Parts: sequence; structure tokens; C-alpha cells
Amino acid sequence: MSLDSILSITGKPGLYKLKTKARSGFVVESLIDNKTSIIGMNHNVSVLKDISIYTHEAEMPLKEVFSKIAAKEDKGAAISHKADKKELADYFKEVLPDYDEERVYASDIKKVLQWYNILQENDLLASVAEEEE
Repeated sequence: MSLDSILSITGKPGLYKLKTKARSGFVVESLIDNKTSIIGMNHNVSVLKDISIYTHEAEMPLKEVFSKIAAKEDKGAAISHKADKKELADYFKEVLPDYDEERVYASDIKKVLQWYNILQENDLLASVAEEEE
């Protein structure tokens, strides 16, 4: 599975796997509790493949950020997204030293770490790494 079938839905926690497209929206399955639901076209849906993190040089695709976290953690879990703001920023600085602190907010770092841990718990990081190669 690649990041182009993993979705983030505004207002809903966690990540979702795209099952199929429907006339009125999408059929998705939660990666947290495996429940299937229908998401209407009125929801703001982001495909993880299309998300990048600002660095001082350019934008880095999310899959590359996930690869850097996986390398740091030896493919294990990252720190919790519930850690305090300073701890999250320090951790992210270790993973991505040139990220743009003015354009990448604490909430962005929390999302990235939460998403990484969800993918790691569901054994989806290996497929993300294969897709990168």
C-alpha cells in the first residue's frame, strides 16, 4: 500500500485507508479501529502522498520524512505526539535538521508523528519505503 491510498480527513482523528470512490464521496476504513465509513464530498480530505514539510531549501515529501523517522527509530515507534511542544520540536529537529521552524507549527509536528506511529502500528511503513525506492 502506498501513501496515495492513505487519507487524512479534517475533523476526524487518525488516518484512513481509501477503499473505493463512491458517487457521493469515499468509502474509507479507519487505521485506528478498522471501522468502515462513508465520507461525503463536503469533507476536506488530504492524501498523504500530496503532503510535504517545509525546509529551508525546499519542500520534503512526507514519505521522506517518514523514512528519516524510521531510520532514527530503527523502524520502531516514534515519540508520542502527546509529548510537550519543546520535546516534539527537539525530536523533529533531530530527524529533519533543516525544517523551517517558522512555517512548520507544533500542530504539524504532532500530526506527522501521530501519522507515523499509526502507519508503524499497522505495518505500512515497509510499503512506503518500497514505494520510495
